Amino acid sequence: MFPKQVVSKKELTTVCGIPYSPQHIARLEAAGRFPKRIQLGQNRVAWLLTEVEEWLDERIAKRDTNVITDSSF
Repeated sequence: MFPKQVVSKKELTTVCGIPYSPQHIARLEAAGRFPKRIQLGQNRVAWLLTEVEEWLDERIAKRDTNVITDSSF
């Protein structure tokens, strides 16, 4: 396996399962809430797969710590 794998804008959805539009990804990046893109060429960007996976893991961990404690159901 290649030590540093990158994912394209399209692969964020198809490979990583991130359902956000490119515009929303750009807004999250600008706010510092999504990994920064890497400029590969004049018209080509990508993200480090490890950073995207870490971002997803953080959301999963946050979800798991926000367990509903109300037992009145």
